[in-house]
Amino acid sequence: MLSILIVDDDPHIRELLRFYLHKEGYRTVEAGDGQEALDVLEETQCHLAIVDVMMPHVDGYELCKEIRTDYDIPVLMLTAKGEMADKEKGFIAGTDDYVVKPFEPKEVLFRVQALLRRYQMVNEQAIHVGQTTINRKSYEVESNGKTLILPLKEFELLAQLASYPEQIFSREQLLELVWGRDYEGSDRTIDVHIKRLRERFANEGSGFEIETVRGLGYKLTMHGRS
Repeated sequence: MLSILIVDDDPHIRELLRFYLHKEGYRTVEAGDGQEALDVLEETQCHLAIVDVMMPHVDGYELCKEIRTDYDIPVLMLTAKGEMADKEKGFIAGTDDYVVKPFEPKEVLFRVQALLRRYQMVNEQAIHVGQTTINRKSYEVESNGKTLILPLKEFELLAQLASYPEQIFSREQLLELVWGRDYEGSDRTIDVHIKRLRERFANEGSGFEIETVRGLGYKLTMHGRS
């Protein structure tokens, strides 16, 4: 089980994140400030840190620098500041991603999952949808008795959708989760990759389909579900 370190001086934020992370099967450890977080990291193996910027003793920027120096784990920064200068300061400190408060817990979960996948750490090595198994370790897909090797972005897009059956993702969310925040291409890229996935699995007895939700985006639905 993967462990997430939550660092925030607000106990309500820690409680909120703990609740949603536990629902997704992650273990959590917590710290109320940066110095306490460094003490926790010395004693506990953590796979990702969610770090608030404004904290006493050691702030989020300094903590991020310390983590980047001594630990090879992704950092997701929480900040109430959305200005470009503050984002720049966070990335200079070494954060991998950031979320501006107030945030939607599901957005934090999406970003946690994307960062863990980028660092090749996932809660489950295999995702099962219908008659299809998506193996995150070997990057192979077994569907209806056949083994498929997909182009990397097609694989990551399929894995993202399959990790959350029935969850609607906008094109913008999928671009950010799969291609990254800095991708400058068109969201038409999503449509093209979805079309290719549909063609690959149309006659494979895969047990799932990727639906278009008009005006919203896409979702993966397993056959037999409405």
